[in-house]
Amino acid sequence: MHQTLIILDFGSQYTQLIARRVREKKVFCKILPYNAKLEEITEDQPLGIILSGSPANVYGPKAPIPDLRLFDLGIPVLGICYGLQLIAHVFKGKVHRSNKREYGFAELSIERQEDFFSELPSKLTCWMSHSDEIRSLPKGFVKLAHTLNASIASFANRAKKIYGVQFHPEVVHTQRGTQILTNFMFQICDC
Repeated sequence: MHQTLIILDFGSQYTQLIARRVREKKVFCKILPYNAKLEEITEDQPLGIILSGSPANVYGPKAPIPDLRLFDLGIPVLGICYGLQLIAHVFKGKVHRSNKREYGFAELSIERQEDFFSELPSKLTCWMSHSDEIRSLPKGFVKLAHTLNASIASFANRAKKIYGVQFHPEVVHTQRGTQILTNFMFQICDC
């Protein structure tokens, strides 16, 4: 039996790159469409689920929304960019259009250097590509990092094993991005 991660694709240009980063660490993963049935998501008994980015916004009338029961499985979830915003929206945080679209390099200030950000410096260069932002955290979530333009650039609900990053750890432009994904896979998902 493979140790499997599932990547739900919301239309991100980087979905295949997320899979590549996972596979480079010798972890098997499958890419499924965001609207895959829950049975299909769970059939390989995944150790974790990654929610990709998307050109959509979560508050739009045609926002891509997965089967929300995936958050009740007890399986660790990592939301990247749109994935972070989706988690915030689903758990009743506030997601709004940013005053300034953020595209390119940003300095990430890590406030909690635990599990997800363990063994990393307190400041990293990361790659941003978003026009929405988290304005308030959902209940039960804590802020892990911020940038100058994004007051909430990463968050977690450790009790539910749900994590999110506004930036893209899968791209080479994010300093130590592979380490962040590795921490998720090996420290949080127990791959």
